[in-house]
Amino acid sequence: MEAMDHVARIQAEWARERPDVDVAPQGVIGRLHRLGLLLTERLCLVYARYGLSEGEFDVLAALRRAGEPFERAPGELAVHTMVTTGAMTKRVDRLERAGLVTRRRSAADGRGRVVALTPAGRDLIDRAFTEHMRNERSLLEGLTAREAAQLEGLLAAWLAQIEPPAGP
Repeated sequence: MEAMDHVARIQAEWARERPDVDVAPQGVIGRLHRLGLLLTERLCLVYARYGLSEGEFDVLAALRRAGEPFERAPGELAVHTMVTTGAMTKRVDRLERAGLVTRRRSAADGRGRVVALTPAGRDLIDRAFTEHMRNERSLLEGLTAREAAQLEGLLAAWLAQIEPPAGP
């Protein structure tokens, strides 16, 4: 008999204890949850090599993706990184102390603020992102290109059913 993975063992135990409940969804949900935790752990190893947390990496990446002049309003950053504005403030404070971002008043709205990458922040995120993509590629090595494309399509379709549509 083939060795069962963690999720299969849990399913077997529930099937034994609660044969009246269909535990088939755990096969997908449980494995995605475990995979998500393991992937996050592996991704955070790269961020840590650059002195960043996952959230700080996300902020720098969102600023870099904005294009010249590599800046966004804090509220916009919160939307792009899917965190509260309070959490964003803490991330930006730390990045500002590290000299990776600056904050200034908005030229368009004197009451608003703008967060911008510094040259050091741009250099750091460019190096970290390059390694991040190598890391993601290595995490997919167990799948063929066709399997990865199929999985991406399935996940995109499923996510579209569950997640609210993204803004422009």
